[in-house]
Amino acid sequence: MKPRVSIIMGSVSDLPILQKAAIVLNDFEIPFEMQALSAHRTPAEVEDFAKNAQSRGIEVIIAAAGMAAHLPGVIASMTTLPVIGLPVDSSLDGMDALLAIVQMPPGIPVATVGINAAMNAALLSVQILAVKDETLQKKWSDYKVALKEKIVKANQDLAAVKYPFKTN
Repeated sequence: MKPRVSIIMGSVSDLPILQKAAIVLNDFEIPFEMQALSAHRTPAEVEDFAKNAQSRGIEVIIAAAGMAAHLPGVIASMTTLPVIGLPVDSSLDGMDALLAIVQMPPGIPVATVGINAAMNAALLSVQILAVKDETLQKKWSDYKVALKEKIVKANQDLAAVKYPFKTN
C-alpha cells in the first residue's frame, strides 16, 4: 500500500492534533504516512521530502506547524503538489501560525484551514483526491449527505424540546 497523503508535523508534540486527520483518512480508507520534519531543524530533509513526494505517489500534503510556521510554505515552494497548511496553537493562541501560513507570497499557494483544524485538513485532502477518484467521490458524497441528515435529526430533536414560550 502506497501513501497518497502525507501528514507532516514540525514536532511530534503536534501528534495529538494530527491524530484527528489520521482518523479521517483512515475512515475514508486513504493510505497515508506521518512524519516529523522541521523547516528550521531539518531543512535538508524537508527539501528531500518535498522534491520527492510526488514521485513516491503522494498526491496531497498536510503540513502542520506552530509558532514561526514556515513548514507548509517551505514545502509548497519545492513541490507542485497541493499543500494544506494546518496552523497549530503553540503560542499566541495559534494566531502567529495562522498568519504565517495564510500570508504566502504570490505563486506559492498554501490552502490553509483553521487553527488545530486537522479534521478539516484531512477532509480537504479527501475532497481534492475525490476529483479524480470515483470511489472516493461516492464516499465523499455519502459523508456530506450524512452531515445533512445529522442536522435534520438535530432539528427534529429540538422540536421535541418544550418551553412555555418556545414557538416551534
